Amino acid sequence: MSEWPQALGFAGEPYSGNWSVVKTLDCVAIERKIRAAGWNLFFIASEVKVTFFGVIGAKKLRQAVDRILSKIGTQHFNGLEVTGIAARRFMGLPYTIVTAHSRHVQQDCYLDGIATRRSSGAHPASNRV
Repeated sequence: MSEWPQALGFAGEPYSGNWSVVKTLDCVAIERKIRAAGWNLFFIASEVKVTFFGVIGAKKLRQAVDRILSKIGTQHFNGLEVTGIAARRFMGLPYTIVTAHSRHVQQDCYLDGIATRRSSGAHPASNRV
């Protein structure tokens, strides 16, 4: 199990499966707190998108984030940042695009490879959103 949430004093709220949500801080404050503790926060450039039809609602947003989590699970990163929620229309039909980027917190300043992340416990059982 990843130790970064507890070691850095983040309070999480259960979200989905074994994922938790850090709600008390914005992304800049989270990154500042992580760096102040001597840890590193990596932003993974590849974007993950999901689309759903209909108007934005809590249930549909949760389903969209769950779909994103299932897409990134094999990468073994220990965080996720939702970077966009865009409501659109096509020929009068509403749809929403949810975008996210994987994040990874670790003590070393060089991003661990997937084998190391897998063996170190950076898996969905220890993640934060």
